[in-house]
Amino acid sequence: MPFRAISFTETVLRDGQQSQIATRMPIEDMVPILDTMDGCGYRAIEMWGGATFDACLRFLNEDPWERLRTIRSHVKHTKLQMLLRGQNLLGYRNYADDIVSAVVKKSVENGIDVVRVFDALNDVRNLKTSIRACKQAGGECQCAICYTTSPVHTVQYFVDLAKKMADAGADSLCIKAMAGNLTPEAAYQLVSGIKSAVSLPLEVHTHATAGIAEMTYLKAVEAGADTIDTCISSFSSGTSQPATESMHIALTGLGYQTGLSLDALSKVAAHFNKVRERFRKEGRLNPKVKDTDPKALIYQVPGGMLSNLLSQLAEQHNEDKYEEVLAEVPKVRADLGYPPLVTPLSQMVGAQALMNVLSGKRYEIIPKEIKDYVRGRYGASPAPISDAMRQKIIGDEKPITCRPADLIEPQMPALAKEVSPYARSEEDVLSYAMFPQQAKDYLGRREDPFYDVPEQRVYVHLGA
Repeated sequence: MPFRAISFTETVLRDGQQSQIATRMPIEDMVPILDTMDGCGYRAIEMWGGATFDACLRFLNEDPWERLRTIRSHVKHTKLQMLLRGQNLLGYRNYADDIVSAVVKKSVENGIDVVRVFDALNDVRNLKTSIRACKQAGGECQCAICYTTSPVHTVQYFVDLAKKMADAGADSLCIKAMAGNLTPEAAYQLVSGIKSAVSLPLEVHTHATAGIAEMTYLKAVEAGADTIDTCISSFSSGTSQPATESMHIALTGLGYQTGLSLDALSKVAAHFNKVRERFRKEGRLNPKVKDTDPKALIYQVPGGMLSNLLSQLAEQHNEDKYEEVLAEVPKVRADLGYPPLVTPLSQMVGAQALMNVLSGKRYEIIPKEIKDYVRGRYGASPAPISDAMRQKIIGDEKPITCRPADLIEPQMPALAKEVSPYARSEEDVLSYAMFPQQAKDYLGRREDPFYDVPEQRVYVHLGA
């Protein structure tokens, strides 16, 4: 019996570099190899969304929209893919529906083919505006299931979630195991269950953190997965994805048809090897992100969160607290109803764990975002939050039960007026909508050479 085809999504331009160098790769490192990447035979190249937008404005002095257009101008045949956080878009809070619709529309207009959209709580209500906008713009909407484990996150839970996403209009589905905690057995059961219940293409995304990702991908492929996410070897493994070339060789040897060119992949790797070595020499590639850590199966911390947590602790001279903070993460997660650790919940849970450890007293300091989460302003928690914990965090307040964005009035007209001295386009307004201070500083420098950006210390966002 001949084996079927399996396709690959390449992550080096987004999740691979986000997981290992905190999304610090500038467009200059990408352009020389884009034409070669276009000829590799990938199903898609993930190259936008996630933390790239924030990093372009905050650290790289780049217009993220121009990055997208530049990559599109070189990549003619391969689909370009982005990661969108549903109603959170590319930021870290809920936005009004008019902002969500405009961001999705402009993303597709500027070159995105596939919009992978997820909600940190797997609350499908928070995906509907993105799904509708993507389909209206002519893009492919891939709905991602945020995989995690807890007493409530059973195979049936995820199968039912896949059905809800299909009913909401998804064109394809993705199992997103951002913490690298999807085991081979669970992958086989999950892919089998979803494929038997939903007739949509299914992609699997995981991280190599715990050392089991290659086995997980093999069992997922055996169970019927259509696509896997991998990263070119230069930025693979550790907190990133398994190596593209290695998975291609392994699956080809087993009889699967990948459609990839090993010769082209080797050229891509040779290019990014040089980029990686430069980051190593500059000290911006922390050796720990290349380590294998089976504790990820316990802590369920995403790769990007691990690398950036290290950065934050180093900034504060508290690197010795790393293991203690990691051990606190699952405790906080249980207190909060087992939210999946993916942006923005990964940042929020990570920040609360950090404060619990550094203060020496749990929940002595509670960030506003955690309070809003308990108030229901991010969506419904997967499991109920205990009355005692709710009382500790928000007192006698009653949480909301509606879709959080129903409480947000349209925002575009006011934002366009605010940033009118610097905005040349709707894209500029949308940058300002998601990252007001960072976008204002960038646009100010672009429009006025004498624009004075106050010097400030910023900390890296924990991301997935």
